[in-house]
Amino acid sequence: MAIILSIESSCDETAVAVIDGSGATLKARVVAQRIASQDDAHRPYGGVVPEIAARAHVDALAPMIAATLADAGLGLDAVDAIAATAGPGLIGGVMVGLVTAKAMAMAADKPLIAVNHLEGHALSPRLADPGLAYPYLLVLASGGHCQILEVRGLGDYRRLATTIDDALGEAFDKTAKVLGLGYPGGPAVERLARDGDSRAVPLPRPLLGSAEPHFSFAGLKSAVVRAHQSGLHTAADIAASFQQAAIDCVIDRTRRALDQAGPITALVVAGGVAANAALRAALAMLADRSGLPLVAPPPALCTDNAAMIGWVGVERFALGRFDPLDVAARPRWPLDDAAPPVRGGGVKA
Repeated sequence: MAIILSIESSCDETAVAVIDGSGATLKARVVAQRIASQDDAHRPYGGVVPEIAARAHVDALAPMIAATLADAGLGLDAVDAIAATAGPGLIGGVMVGLVTAKAMAMAADKPLIAVNHLEGHALSPRLADPGLAYPYLLVLASGGHCQILEVRGLGDYRRLATTIDDALGEAFDKTAKVLGLGYPGGPAVERLARDGDSRAVPLPRPLLGSAEPHFSFAGLKSAVVRAHQSGLHTAADIAASFQQAAIDCVIDRTRRALDQAGPITALVVAGGVAANAALRAALAMLADRSGLPLVAPPPALCTDNAAMIGWVGVERFALGRFDPLDVAARPRWPLDDAAPPVRGGGVKA
């Protein structure tokens, strides 16, 4: 099994890791990793500014690579391949990481592995749980994506559901901004929701009960804005009611997807929003009722990180799946290219 140096720079986290594919546990597999957050740089704007993010990646990446290799006690000559996120994401940041990986691969004569960021999330539970076998049903919930997929194997995905408008993470961030909770919004909403009454504010559950397991969160976001403007509710009650409405949607949509999926070994949740404890608890109850285990990576592997990119590199290396040095960065890159267009949906994959 290979030792992979991996880079992640698709949004506002600059991350580098060294992954040992022969490790039997998560600690043994992640030899070293570093993550540089850009929260302070983006906080004044209430969200990620692409130009600021790209410049921050340029400044941080080279020193982080050197420091991560030093943490691992390895030189570049000991690495078997270099993996980097090639999309989807903010194209400036993606290009910074991918071009750096290309240069290192060329200079050190190492194979290059261009990784789909979503595949990193999809396989991150296998990094944390060596016993997780294909196929499994994945609820992928992050700032830019909200999908349900059958994960049948490396590079083999069937999309059962996606969002027709906004992703769940976007809805959390918008709620945080409306309530003045700052950035990043998801953890702030979750903390405030603990002090609120989830039944206090009547909010919609878009697409609840529909035959197709797709998501829609735009209407819920708008309802949160109206509830706040009414002045009738506390911020804690709005946060709690929003979070419960969002979870109700996810559980209903996942239940529908389970009915449409083939045989699976587990229900899996990944992506940044998967760190939400209330969402995990609700999915655990659904999985138990469905006779399935719920598998979720630890919170540190839910947010953007290079360890998950490195694990895709490990699985790709084992099959000899490498990429040419002229591989292009991609702002959009669906896991299931054959998935039909979503009725009424926008441009989201």
